[in-house]
Amino acid sequence: QVQLVESGGGSVQTGGSLRLSCAVSGSTLSSNCMGWFRQVPGKEREGVAAIHPAGGMYYADSVKGRFTISRDYAKGTMYLQMNSLKPEDTAMYFCAAERLPCTSSPWAVQSYRYRGQGTQVTVSS
Repeated sequence: QVQLVESGGGSVQTGGSLRLSCAVSGSTLSSNCMGWFRQVPGKEREGVAAIHPAGGMYYADSVKGRFTISRDYAKGTMYLQMNSLKPEDTAMYFCAAERLPCTSSPWAVQSYRYRGQGTQVTVSS
């Protein structure tokens, strides 16, 4: 059974940094199209970053240059390094795995077979 467990969320001030982790069990990262999403109550879920097994990385315009997605195969973990955080980055962040097909849009959350429970990020001004 595939399980995704996020961690690393918290409260920071504007300009601060956080690194989110998504520990994956039951699935192989090296062949996995994965992504990070965020959601604020009352707003649509937003794709933040995605990664392809061949190494391609994708970012929402709102986070380009500030967020970096990466994976550690040995640890079975995907990361989201978030720098220069802004109050508008405040949201519940969750990871998703096994996008099928892998050629589908990385922002189509319904294409992912598995999702974690999320970790809260709060950025204060």
